Amino acid sequence: MADISAGRTSRPASVAWWRDERKRGIFWQIVVVAILCAAVWYIIQNMIDNLRTLGVTLGLDFLNAPAGFAISFSLIPTDLNSSIGRLIVAGMLNTLLASAICIVFATIIGLIVGICRLSKNYLISRLATAYVEALRNVPLLVQLLLWYVAILQLFPNVRQAVNVLDLMFLSNRGVNMPRPIAEDGFGIVLIALVIGTAVAFGISRWARRRQMATGQQFPSGRVGLALIVGLPLIASLALGNPISWTVPELKGFNFQGGMVLQPELTAVIIGISAYTASFIAEIVRGGILAVSHGQTEAAYALGFRPGTTLRLVIIPQSLRIIVPPMTSQYLNVVKNTTLVSAIAYPDLYSIIGTSLNQTGRPVENIAIMMAFFLTISILISLFMNWYNKRIALVER
Repeated sequence: MADISAGRTSRPASVAWWRDERKRGIFWQIVVVAILCAAVWYIIQNMIDNLRTLGVTLGLDFLNAPAGFAISFSLIPTDLNSSIGRLIVAGMLNTLLASAICIVFATIIGLIVGICRLSKNYLISRLATAYVEALRNVPLLVQLLLWYVAILQLFPNVRQAVNVLDLMFLSNRGVNMPRPIAEDGFGIVLIALVIGTAVAFGISRWARRRQMATGQQFPSGRVGLALIVGLPLIASLALGNPISWTVPELKGFNFQGGMVLQPELTAVIIGISAYTASFIAEIVRGGILAVSHGQTEAAYALGFRPGTTLRLVIIPQSLRIIVPPMTSQYLNVVKNTTLVSAIAYPDLYSIIGTSLNQTGRPVENIAIMMAFFLTISILISLFMNWYNKRIALVER
């Protein structure tokens, strides 16, 4: 009699879920997530109960209340009658302004110092080394205080301000300079600037593809700069210069008109930029040293000059090593701005501190500050990760 079971497909024996590695891993992940959610819920509930016991309710209604205090510097109009929310926005803008300027200057200074450390000139390399070792081993707060005190002592009082061509005045209250005022037709100048920038970007992309395909170089940098500067200049001349200037004048005990670059902002820019540049310099030096020396020798054999070799051969290859740690330095710049309240610069941290003392709303104020820094940090990380993927070496 034929074996009936011979034609049947054998099925694997069922395994208990606690013996299945995949199912067991999923189970423990669910358990960990549940424990974390329970812990967060307990902390939040405990905080709400404690605040309710103290008679404090959560909410953002305090943002519409009059602040009752003023700040010394703001990119938007503020006064004693401004709301707390408006001053917090002003603090955010001040933090972004200082961070953006410091990132640009720190990158430029760090790149120069990092290259100088590799110079064959003994004096230049030793000066760059001294710069790095001196600044990165001194706390940033100490450097900010040093720069702030030094700037205040170097600048004279208002009545003895240093006059530069009757246009700029240097005093212990800052640097007073002319302020541009947009007139009719200024929008066309801005449109010309946008068009010039877009065309310069397009030329840069075309020149890069052309060089990759044929090896021929095109002066895209000079052409792009001419377009970005030339088109708005031509539009401005054609419209009769739709920009007027208000010049600062000494009236009473202070200057009137123009705009002022405060000593606090100057100290912030110098202090954070110089401090961060010392770390960026080491990142640049390490990235350049990671490129094989054979690349340099090959470029010299083809007749490239040292500057051209550095710009076209060494730096492009070292960027894939430089960019990831540079992201951390840019994030540190933003977070280090919380120290500038020590020299009276009205950043978000200092304004949140004053608002917390006046409103008695610590949770909401700190949550706003955390959300701001978290958002900015994530945006910087996303941009740097995108740029890192864009410059990555692609195998053919």
